Amino acid sequence: MKTRNSTQDFLPDFGSFGVAIRLILLAEIVALVITIGRNPVFDQQAWYDLNLLSTYALIVSFSTVVVLKLTSPLIQRAGPKVGNVISFLVLLLVTALSAEAMIFLLYDFGLIGERWPEWREVFILRSLLVAAVIGVPALRYLALVHRTRTGKQAQQDAQMQALQSRIRPHFLFNSMNSIASLTRTDPDKAEAVLHDLADLFRVLLADARKLVPISAEREISRQYLEIEKIRLGDRLKIKWNVGNIPRNAQIPALTLQPLLENAIYHGLETRFGGGLLKIDLWAEGEILNIMISNPLPDPSSAKKHTTGNKIALDNIRQRLETQFGNAASMQSFEEGGQYHVRIKMPITRA
Repeated sequence: MKTRNSTQDFLPDFGSFGVAIRLILLAEIVALVITIGRNPVFDQQAWYDLNLLSTYALIVSFSTVVVLKLTSPLIQRAGPKVGNVISFLVLLLVTALSAEAMIFLLYDFGLIGERWPEWREVFILRSLLVAAVIGVPALRYLALVHRTRTGKQAQQDAQMQALQSRIRPHFLFNSMNSIASLTRTDPDKAEAVLHDLADLFRVLLADARKLVPISAEREISRQYLEIEKIRLGDRLKIKWNVGNIPRNAQIPALTLQPLLENAIYHGLETRFGGGLLKIDLWAEGEILNIMISNPLPDPSSAKKHTTGNKIALDNIRQRLETQFGNAASMQSFEEGGQYHVRIKMPITRA
């Protein structure tokens, strides 16, 4: 997993719409404030000044965004301290060049009579002063917003990795025992089980931030159930009911497998005759539904399997909350002699 380095990623993405629109709106506000300060009455002259200042503000802000976007890789390599100084100097340079461009446009359109008017130096100096007074806090604000967002994202990524790393399948030792017994009676099947186990742990060790196709999650779950069926035999019966789910739908990796493991370990495995494990998946609009159902455990053997039940469910609940926030939910309930776990999450398409 790649982690962010705060010393190498201290600038926001100036090419993003959010950053660009903030700078442009700030420039327009400055133009409006200057217009109001220069004109006690908002008459025709005020509108004329506002149009000119707005045009100049757009030139400065848009040029600053473009130049900072192009020079961001170089600024990032310079480090935070030097990089912030370079960003400030870039802002001043762009402001000075934009002031020259504005004077040229005024002359080219015949709005002023001289290419080098007497007030040119004063205009450039005032522009630089305004850019320094307004630009420094603006750049600082954008950098702080970016740092806050990247910090939250890094925290979320770390939480997802930590939650996934806590998944410790109970079936590991049982599976190894099953493989050991198969090596004598059915070596080919033992090899197939080892491949299934390897695929399952490859997903377990993968990047927890990534979503996977629901078809891939179903395949991993199928491999896990095949391993458990070797151990439990006819005691484990499985029924899949898959509804109208988009083919390109994606879900967090290892969403189904821990629920299936929970159903087997705390439900079916405690029953002498086993039972039916039902997996229902269907879509309701833009909501993906998952329902795992298993018979309730035998009262005489349920106590020794209760430990870890809530931990597993809480783990999945936290992962869903970290990934989707309040848009996802999970509930567990007993009904008709069955234990059900139902998950709802937004349909995310590849």
